[in-house]
Amino acid sequence: MNLRRTLTALLSVAGLTSGLLLTAPQSASAANLIKNPGFETAGSGDMPYCWEKSGWGDNDFTFTTTADAHTGSKAMKVELTRRVDGDRKALITESAACAPVVTPGKQYDLGLWYKTTTPDAAITLFRHDTTAGWQYWTDLKTLDLAGTWTEATVRTPEVPAGTDRISWGVSVYGTGSATTDDYTMDQVPDPVLPPQCTGTAEQCANGKWDVLPTQNPVRSMHSVVLHNGKVLLIAGSGNDESMFEAGTFTSAVYDPANGSYKIVPTPKDMFCAGHVQLQDGRVLVMSGNKGYPTADGRIGYQGYKDSYVFDPETETYSRTNDMNDGHWYPSATILGNGDVISFGGLREDSTGSVAAELFSEAEQQWQPLWKVNQTWSYWGLYPSMILMQDGRLFYSGSHVFGNNIPGTGSAIYDYGANTITQVPGLRNKDERDQSASVLLPPAQDQKVLTLGGGNIDSNPQANRLTDIIDLKQPNPSYTAGPPIPQGTVDLGNGPVPQTGNQGKMYVSAVLLPDGKVLETGGALHNRANPVYETSIFDPATETFDPVAVDPEARGYHSSAFLLPDGRVMTTGDNPGNGSWNHDVSVYSPPYLFKGPRPRITSVIDTEWTYGDTQRITVDRPVAKAQLIRPAAVTHSSDPNQRFVDLPLSVDGDNVDLNVTSNPNLAPPGWYMLFAVDANGVPSVAKWVHLQGPQALKATDASAHVHDFADAPKGKVTGPGKKRTSQKVSPTISGCDRHYGSINVCVPTDFPAEVKQTTAARCAWLKANDYGRLKVNGKDDPLGLDRNRDGIACGRGDLARR
Repeated sequence: MNLRRTLTALLSVAGLTSGLLLTAPQSASAANLIKNPGFETAGSGDMPYCWEKSGWGDNDFTFTTTADAHTGSKAMKVELTRRVDGDRKALITESAACAPVVTPGKQYDLGLWYKTTTPDAAITLFRHDTTAGWQYWTDLKTLDLAGTWTEATVRTPEVPAGTDRISWGVSVYGTGSATTDDYTMDQVPDPVLPPQCTGTAEQCANGKWDVLPTQNPVRSMHSVVLHNGKVLLIAGSGNDESMFEAGTFTSAVYDPANGSYKIVPTPKDMFCAGHVQLQDGRVLVMSGNKGYPTADGRIGYQGYKDSYVFDPETETYSRTNDMNDGHWYPSATILGNGDVISFGGLREDSTGSVAAELFSEAEQQWQPLWKVNQTWSYWGLYPSMILMQDGRLFYSGSHVFGNNIPGTGSAIYDYGANTITQVPGLRNKDERDQSASVLLPPAQDQKVLTLGGGNIDSNPQANRLTDIIDLKQPNPSYTAGPPIPQGTVDLGNGPVPQTGNQGKMYVSAVLLPDGKVLETGGALHNRANPVYETSIFDPATETFDPVAVDPEARGYHSSAFLLPDGRVMTTGDNPGNGSWNHDVSVYSPPYLFKGPRPRITSVIDTEWTYGDTQRITVDRPVAKAQLIRPAAVTHSSDPNQRFVDLPLSVDGDNVDLNVTSNPNLAPPGWYMLFAVDANGVPSVAKWVHLQGPQALKATDASAHVHDFADAPKGKVTGPGKKRTSQKVSPTISGCDRHYGSINVCVPTDFPAEVKQTTAARCAWLKANDYGRLKVNGKDDPLGLDRNRDGIACGRGDLARR
């Protein structure tokens, strides 16, 4: 698929002389940064001075300098009379002579007057990167139909680092015309008031953690923020075989407003299921645990085919039709049309599932296998599949348990073409087990950050690696990011500073409303040695800022997620000794100590559609606004987490928000709407509902895709031979079931620094609080029961040589 923007510049500004101009160029006013804003100055060709034609695709079009002007004698009309795909644009010429100079970190108010005969017209921006040259930036505002001259204004996001100029204009991507005139561009003044610290100096710099007085009553490893502000916490059996045997499966609904928990009847063992919010706000929960592994190692975990929907209104589960296959540890990604696609996990017989599954939004059921495109590929467990702006899926390389997929460890999957293209650059691809991946703010930038990881099979020390990929590049490739800052690690005798390259797996990454990313939690080894470190990553500078540290261990089966009030909640921790941390921590970021918070005083309409302009009122000036999709996180994985910028127009306390026309940037569903002031202080969120498929019928999302991963050079594969499953080791979880109860994880491979002797292994188990370990059966593969009395690491075992 080639969505490359084709520029047709009929004028070389560098070659202009005064003799070529029909009239003298107009100078920009002191405020207006646009040259020739009303098209009154002619150029050497058929476009006015400092304006050029642009566009791509299969369409018939005309560019006309018309006398039907708002002021003066000229305006620009762009018209499409036939369109298959693509668009046409009248843009400021991308040259040093014409494109306005901008300052990174600043915002600019853009304005124009227009008339349209099509709803498919938008204000589009390009930016000049001092290293990479001219590139598409974003679509800011959809222009409503207008038969008479109408003013449109919009504010840009903050100009990205490395940008020195921008070009902008109007794109038309449907049959009809847009006529424009009198362009303006002004820099937004800097805020008058400096931030005001309202806490201690430490809180203002690094934020604050609080451990809540009420514990989480369930062993939850799945956390889903509901559109009513409550949080669904799913445990199932909670990785406790006695609960499984008793048929005791639990969930709880937590209410941040009053700190209460409500236990919810749970019909099946949803331990290690997949989940995602549907368009209407209900939660689709897929598969889960059909059975635990046997002690003899012949049978591993098994995933069932059942699927359920949780209704936040009634706080009850109801069953859907079955999936085609079992999927313990499946992916779950919502698409731009509201459908959900799922890959990977373990089948009912403990082998790996190679079946892709599709839940239809229209039919509210899983589709039969023959209706779903299949490559018969095994993507592993919880593969992080992130929806790209053109509808393809980016597998980031983050996964759970053991080695990554073959090849480079990262890929682009095109469902329509049913092809997989490998993506290069991911470092240590087989040590990204329980790393975290996140689509960086804003989603319009299409950059993904991958953090940390390890390998449960080989059990090395977890790494500090971060890798960043820009999916707007024609041939995207991961590049090295800054290492995760080091904190302290508990090696069995209390926290000590990390050394060397010690990093962490089981990382949590949370998008914040100020446009940054909180990373927190983790452990150095497989379910052992918690790491205490928290940092905030700034996508604009690609740097980490260490902040206050969660006092609780947050390793395996922990979660972190954004609450509507702008705080971050963390739960869980399930080390290898089988214990569970029921304490709940809440983090208040530094922005909550920078003075009064702006307040959204009204939202005119909470039902939004793509391409809308929606009005809110605020109690004081704000600099930006965005939609953040509520969390549905487990095992360091939430591929649907995204931060969508809302370009705004400001008129006093009235703020008009411009909603993307591309549903692949913001899949349908409920979102948290935040308004943020110039000091990065966010409001409390309001909930808005972005409508899905019915709003997409007249919208072609491809019109908003430019120069986007359109020439990847990696190895391309199509569907393989149809097969039933992928063979997977029963010990895939990295636990040797010959020792202790089923919820105890004695590692199949001890950390490299532990000598392969009974004494050294037993010392490590003691330091990590494993306690008394019964030997299951007659086998003793790790040599922990040397005297064969059925108890591992007893006195007799340590006395023997």
